[in-house]
Amino acid sequence: MERVIDLDQAAAVIAERAARWLAAGLTVGQVTWRDETASWPQRLETDRTLVRDPDSVGVLISGPGDAGLSVVLFRGGWADVDYFDGLDDGGPIPAFDINSAAAFGTQLDQWVPRAFGNLGRS
Repeated sequence: MERVIDLDQAAAVIAERAARWLAAGLTVGQVTWRDETASWPQRLETDRTLVRDPDSVGVLISGPGDAGLSVVLFRGGWADVDYFDGLDDGGPIPAFDINSAAAFGTQLDQWVPRAFGNLGRS
């Protein structure tokens, strides 16, 4: 898989936002990593040092009323993103052409409010 995004930088983007999400009442799961060179089935690891050649990084964010957002970013520049707002809206969110960790951060800043609302902002 082509290396478009540095997944360590993407994990840092998640970490930068986690305190804000926690302060808004969300639960932020551990960042998970998948190693491209691991034998099938590839396990998700929470310890980055166990992953020699990461091909994805992911996080699960949960909120009130069963709302949730699952994001898995692949180093090739796309993400698998699914959400449920806890009421009646949810499903996959298209996420292609992500060409940097900064662009990933911009997308996170759009996906989180889609799943959880404005997080107390007016």
